[in-house]
Amino acid sequence: MAANKTQPEATDVTEYLNNVEPEKKRQDAFALVDLMKDITGYEPVMWGSSIVGFGSYHYVYESGREGDAIITGFAPRKSALTLYIMSGFEEYDDLLEKLGKHKTGKACLYVKKLDDVDMDVLRELIQRSVAHVNETFEVNAN
Repeated sequence: MAANKTQPEATDVTEYLNNVEPEKKRQDAFALVDLMKDITGYEPVMWGSSIVGFGSYHYVYESGREGDAIITGFAPRKSALTLYIMSGFEEYDDLLEKLGKHKTGKACLYVKKLDDVDMDVLRELIQRSVAHVNETFEVNAN
């Protein structure tokens, strides 16, 4: 079956982030690079045209679909910073209650700006998700 259409790109992450507007979103994006790099130990890599990813893992679904995805990452979208919490949110009600202003999708955490959230809680949420991915999937050597 077809693999994930979003793949690592050769685009320079710093160059990409230097073009993020407005300035506050750009500052938040660089803060997320530092946070996620510290948590994962991986250098940031562009995935597609707008996702900054850290590490990758291989997945195979029961349907036969398989591919590679980021362990964690983010995209500085126009409406919000989209953080990819690949484990989903089922186990994290305790953290989400303390996080601050946010919205969630299946594996996406939407934050308008980092000032709206408790950074210690955000760090723990990302750490727990990364640990889940590392325990559950075949992590690619990067």
